[in-house]
Amino acid sequence: MNAAPALHLSGRATIGGAPIFGPLSLTARAGKWTCLLGPSGVGKSTLLRLLGGLGDEVVFEGKVAADDGAPLDGRVAMMAQGDLLMPWLDAISNVTLGARLRGQPPQHDRARAVLERVGLAGHLAKRPHALSGGQRQRVALARTLVEDRPVVLLDEPFSALDARSRALMQDLAAELLAGRTVLHVTHDAAEAARLGHDVLLMTRRGITSIPPPQAPAPRRFDAPETLAFQARLLRLLMEAE
Repeated sequence: MNAAPALHLSGRATIGGAPIFGPLSLTARAGKWTCLLGPSGVGKSTLLRLLGGLGDEVVFEGKVAADDGAPLDGRVAMMAQGDLLMPWLDAISNVTLGARLRGQPPQHDRARAVLERVGLAGHLAKRPHALSGGQRQRVALARTLVEDRPVVLLDEPFSALDARSRALMQDLAAELLAGRTVLHVTHDAAEAARLGHDVLLMTRRGITSIPPPQAPAPRRFDAPETLAFQARLLRLLMEAE
């Protein structure tokens, strides 16, 4: 893996002439996990798609760049809100799909190891219709982890999981993505309080940095400072426009 760059985005976005966000400015620090929190409808997922080189339907006036000056193309792995699994492929084939589409040999051993780490050791040969929603989301997470990119964009990656699985997958993702530049869109104040080296609150007025506790991430979910920060974020969300 190459060194992970910082990400910068500044500008405004519209779709069909309707404003989506901006003007605003966002920075995700190199090698850190940045949580982007905010109410629905303010353009968080659109922002993520622009950083991922997607969003052809979006008219964006501004700048998207990495701080090392190199293009982001080929250096980004993205996990969208939907699992986007191919229904005719089993779990391990879905995880290795990216390599095959690029004409590269699939890393079956690595894919199998990551699927085992996300708790799907007994489901490698199952197709998506035979998996629960949470299991499908774990396959999508494993696919993102296997890509081994220096920049990782996550859009609500744990939303379909039960509370116990969510906490376990947060810990695993934090371990396996250490040293990457991660930008993680979430609606969950508790998740942002646990995972964020940096926490950004996005509203229609722009983006504000909310300093998290000093404890290293991932923070204990029941630590007093984590719970207090979670409560603060929830209050800010309740007040957001």
